[in-house]
Amino acid sequence: MRLLVFLLLLAAVPAADLPLVQPREAAASLAAANKPAVLYVGFNVLYRSKHIPGAIYAGPANKPEGIDLLKKSVANLAKDRAILLYCGCCPWDHCPNIRPAIQALQDMGFTQVKAIHLAQDFKFDWIDKGYPVETGN
Repeated sequence: MRLLVFLLLLAAVPAADLPLVQPREAAASLAAANKPAVLYVGFNVLYRSKHIPGAIYAGPANKPEGIDLLKKSVANLAKDRAILLYCGCCPWDHCPNIRPAIQALQDMGFTQVKAIHLAQDFKFDWIDKGYPVETGN
């Protein structure tokens, strides 16, 4: 039953309806006084390799245990807090993690959730463009 609910989540948010932010805008928001919470909803090996500075590992959102971790990661955030989600494991159109993560946060009542649009992947659209990264967990 839990797997069925999870699979329904995967398809619940159509691509055209996703609240997106481009990498340049996301990088600029990291320097703002009121910066957003940044959550990585992909695979741990990629997060440990390089991730956005200050990003919290909260995934992978394509698995029920990843959604559980995501929910724990935001448990103490205000529902109107700006949240940026990203994955970048693969081309955007094939990402298994963004849609269920957005849906889960919207279902929890978060109103300011956006996904960083990494069209190709995190390396090409973020690292290679010179946006800030850090390593480790």
